[in-house]
Amino acid sequence: MSTRTLNPIAAFDIIDGTPTAIDDPWPGLEAASGYRWLHLDLTQDSVEPWAREHLPRIARHALLQTETRPRCDLLEDGLILNLRGVNLNPEASPDDMVSLRIWVTRTALVTARVRKVWAVDEMRKAAQNGQAPDSIGAFLVELVTGLTARIETVSLDLEDQTDRLEDQLFDGRKPARGQLTGLRQSVIRMRRFIAPQRDAITALMQLEDWLMTRQERAHLREAGNRTRRIVEELESVRDRLQALQDQLEADHAQRLGRHSHILSIVAAIFLPLGFLTGLFGVNIAGMPGMVSPMAFWWLVGGSVALGVVLYLVFKLADWL
Repeated sequence: MSTRTLNPIAAFDIIDGTPTAIDDPWPGLEAASGYRWLHLDLTQDSVEPWAREHLPRIARHALLQTETRPRCDLLEDGLILNLRGVNLNPEASPDDMVSLRIWVTRTALVTARVRKVWAVDEMRKAAQNGQAPDSIGAFLVELVTGLTARIETVSLDLEDQTDRLEDQLFDGRKPARGQLTGLRQSVIRMRRFIAPQRDAITALMQLEDWLMTRQERAHLREAGNRTRRIVEELESVRDRLQALQDQLEADHAQRLGRHSHILSIVAAIFLPLGFLTGLFGVNIAGMPGMVSPMAFWWLVGGSVALGVVLYLVFKLADWL
């Protein structure tokens, strides 16, 4: 008897929606009836040798590769489906999306992840409580719907944050440093994966007569439409944030220009005054007023008068 142990996160044989836990420490993909679901933790060393033994080469590579993007590819012996979900793990940023790799045949379904995917974990808990989708098609619909619902929640939160930033800016209050940049980065990171996920779900919908009934495809189409709306909302939020960034930069440039203009006017006023004080400050014989007790006050009065004249000239020239 083999002593190898896979230790899957979840392992069930599901018949007509009734799950039965699998006791085999090194399970295969064959189910006597219904379908088999294995959920694997890719951080475990046992996953790779198990995949080498039970999965085709292309499916094994898709399951074990380090970086993935959402995709849906139908092969001769099964379906490769990679999806993404928002990261709801503690102390994690939701836009740091988690990857879910899926291998599907007509009798088995293998899901694998590195970080916890909450939509899958919810299905695992339901299976432990005796509830599971009736078929592989229903499983995929429930999974995609769960992922989409959580993504939609985070997308709406990003939209609400953008609304608050717009209100804050229109009220004349400057957003906190880095707040706008951080929000833009979150939107960009999410859209990076949600756009190809929309395409993957669309490709899955178009696989007619493969695993899914017409009703299941209709439910999947609804999830696809919601994903499409999420992409459109993220693009709209991205454009709004870009407009806010442009407005902040324009306001900053305007303030900088105004301050530079004021400093230039001040310098223009004090330049001749500085020349006069420098000229009369030379300590050489022959300077006018050196023997007059009122000479200093005449110089002060003349400087003030010159400053007033320059101010009026700039005012009339509409430089102030």
